[in-house]
Amino acid sequence: MSKTSDKTQHGKCLSQMLPVRDALDVISGKWKMMILISIIHGNKRFREIERSIPKITSKVLAKELKDLEEHQLIKRTIYDDYPVLIEYTTTEYVKSLEKVMKQLHIWGVNHRKKMFGK
Repeated sequence: MSKTSDKTQHGKCLSQMLPVRDALDVISGKWKMMILISIIHGNKRFREIERSIPKITSKVLAKELKDLEEHQLIKRTIYDDYPVLIEYTTTEYVKSLEKVMKQLHIWGVNHRKKMFGK
């Protein structure tokens, strides 16, 4: 193989990898998808989200919510009540992840069956 074709193949490989890396940077880790699923299922307040996700800590939840908000997947709304009420909701942009989330769910169910027979 010539050097030019090696560089072409490398470029094609890299062009496939970069968007996947970018996507994984946004949704990676064991909590972000769980948080999105929790909010989609109606848990809007911090404590509701925290209670719905086993083993997540308040500190981690706060960080992940901030990341999801920065990536415009959720919206944080502060209601000027007493006490102050903060709610998290998904944005329209999260709909662009629906197919990915559904496919991850299906793959996860099948993987569980393969690995654990469940």
